[in-house]
Amino acid sequence: MLLSSGVTLGGVVAYDQLLGSDGASTAATSSSSTQGPVSTASSTSDPDWSAVAAAVTPSTVEIQVAAQGGTSTGTGVVLDTKGNILTNNHVVDGGQQVQVTLSDGSVYAASIVGTDASTDLAVLRLDDPPSDLQPATFGDSSSVAVGQDVMAIGTPLGLQNTVTTGIVSATARPVTTTGQQPDGSDSTYTSAIQTDASINPGNSGGPLVDATGAVIGINSSIAGVASGQETSGSIGLGFAIPASTAKLIADQLIDGGTAQHAYLGVTTTDGSAEASGTTRTGAEVVSAEDGTPASKAGLRKGDVVVAVDDTPVDGAAALTGVVRGLAVDSEHTLTVVRDGSEQQLTVTLTAAS
Repeated sequence: MLLSSGVTLGGVVAYDQLLGSDGASTAATSSSSTQGPVSTASSTSDPDWSAVAAAVTPSTVEIQVAAQGGTSTGTGVVLDTKGNILTNNHVVDGGQQVQVTLSDGSVYAASIVGTDASTDLAVLRLDDPPSDLQPATFGDSSSVAVGQDVMAIGTPLGLQNTVTTGIVSATARPVTTTGQQPDGSDSTYTSAIQTDASINPGNSGGPLVDATGAVIGINSSIAGVASGQETSGSIGLGFAIPASTAKLIADQLIDGGTAQHAYLGVTTTDGSAEASGTTRTGAEVVSAEDGTPASKAGLRKGDVVVAVDDTPVDGAAALTGVVRGLAVDSEHTLTVVRDGSEQQLTVTLTAAS
């Protein structure tokens, strides 16, 4: 599965491909997840990564998926004591048999509770969960800052409980993944956390944690240099789905197996406009359908959306990614450039049909 985005290094890759028997790539929260801080001796100013790893590893699992075309391996995060596990949709897509290995090596059968291709998230549930499951703690991804220390935990190339460290390289990075459908109906748009922590095939669905051990993102893709191979290893450009989006979708999947998505009701393209003598790039409105949140908010053709609340928008994919990470019925402020000046419009998002 190749992902295309603003990254120009050869594309972004959803890196846990389904492997056939010949090894060739064939492409392919619950309330308890908001428990108190992880008990570690670490601090944000002087991270003790050994303590963080010891605290978070028990909440991280290896996922093995058997499908018609072969097998794949990914990572997951324990959401609660009921055995719900959060991972990426592309890890389990097409899976006929799922097996989860805990950090202590114990192996359990699992079933798919629900999947959401548009955010690349899925929830599994252990068929017979142990009584001592340790749920992960989820942090506030909206407060993530560029330059802060982070750790990625997962199963790269089948090596379970591997930890790597780095920093947050960027926030609200628009990443667009193109799936296998010719019409693009299975494309994923994410307003992602970018990190230089080493992420490789097998890390998908694993946690990106801060120096306190709180999950701030779910690792999902990497950028790769163009080559004869469809995927490559880490070059220091990894992307994670923000924890706020992950929890929003996971809670819905646990409740009903499906997820609703926020809807703005606008068609946009990459564009730019001048405001107060400065050129701003953003999502230029091509049309706003009557009766939609966009039209009710006053968006009109030619407007260039440059921000949603405090999140900058530099193009059409960025706007889609931001909106998909927001809750249905939530109210937000759109900053638009119109007739040479910035304006703020208030919009209430509805559910996509």
